[in-house]
Amino acid sequence: MSVLDLFWLFFILSALQPVVHQRMVEAARQRKIAALEEQRRSRVILLVHRQETMRLLGFPVMRYINVDDSEAVLRAIHMTDPDMPVDLVLHTPGGLVLASLQIARALKQRKGKVTVFVPHYAMSGGTLIALAADEIVMAPHAVLGPVDPQLGELPAASLLKVVESKDPKDVEDRTLILADVARKAVDQVRAAVEELLEGRMAQEHAREVARLMSTGTWTHDYPITFQQAKELGLPVSDRIPEAVLELMALYPQPTQAASGVEYLPVPRGGQGRPAGRP
Repeated sequence: MSVLDLFWLFFILSALQPVVHQRMVEAARQRKIAALEEQRRSRVILLVHRQETMRLLGFPVMRYINVDDSEAVLRAIHMTDPDMPVDLVLHTPGGLVLASLQIARALKQRKGKVTVFVPHYAMSGGTLIALAADEIVMAPHAVLGPVDPQLGELPAASLLKVVESKDPKDVEDRTLILADVARKAVDQVRAAVEELLEGRMAQEHAREVARLMSTGTWTHDYPITFQQAKELGLPVSDRIPEAVLELMALYPQPTQAASGVEYLPVPRGGQGRPAGRP
């Protein structure tokens, strides 16, 4: 075999390696999902968004909940017997209110128990979906987030406060129009949160939680911890199954550059020994 033949063989194998690896990871995911469904006697659905890198340009692109996601999740829900429990694993920065509410309302209407697992974070629209669950199971350091609507880069609640503090004569027409849309958006999301919390807590309590989470009480990226979610009266638990965390390990962040985090990927026990070893 000539050097040129070896070069082309190396080139072909290098080109195929990512494809083969991806197929192996996908197969491992399917096995893990099937095992988790068997263990919990439920339908397991994952809504996982990772930061991705465009193939040619190389800059990061964040993924969000969109109508394609809602269509896929709704299809999975409709393919599941109404009495069967649904386990939804959420890992997302949020996304469209429309898509998030479609998923949340479909979960809310189910007869079977709905459990949402949050291994790391479910912000904004992800939290909106989580509020529809009978139980929200969070990892020890996982977080939820406020659901206050955003108009582009502007928080709707902050836009309202700015406009309300000024004389309408001193405000541009475009800003007044944005403020009108902001008021409608805040009212709509607050009503949606109340709707999702109905039956989970007393009506007055649900109204107060909806106000806190939708009217700009915190910044939009404020982390609502397990303890704070519990204090709000949300149906939270911190007993996340190890199988869910193992499943999330099969959704790694796409490789971009050298990571700033490095460690030996083995469990550790006392005295610095790997766990389970003498």
